[in-house]
Amino acid sequence: MKNIVYKIVPRWLWQPARHRGVFDGAPVDLQDGFIHLSTSAQARETARLHFAGQHDLLLVAVDGEALGAALRFEPSRGGDLFPHLYARLPMEAVAWERPLPLGDDGLHVFPEDFA
Repeated sequence: MKNIVYKIVPRWLWQPARHRGVFDGAPVDLQDGFIHLSTSAQARETARLHFAGQHDLLLVAVDGEALGAALRFEPSRGGDLFPHLYARLPMEAVAWERPLPLGDDGLHVFPEDFA
């Protein structure tokens, strides 16, 4: 699993998907027609811009290779290439999930072993 991509998602939205075995996407994903993901270099900025002040989030690591051709890297914020998943996210592709709490400074605290 060398091609890891990440999804930041509210726990309340992720838990039912985990039980179903597939994540259909957050409201913004459904609206845009693909599941927004981030690389390790993009995840902190994604958290800061799109999840500021939100509690009870999860950081979900996904094996990009397991997603096949449905995973595309496309230009987005500042021309950077972001991973977009044009399919449902199967739980079999999830490497791990970890809490993404807010720190005292108001920024999310990423796991120590996060790349």
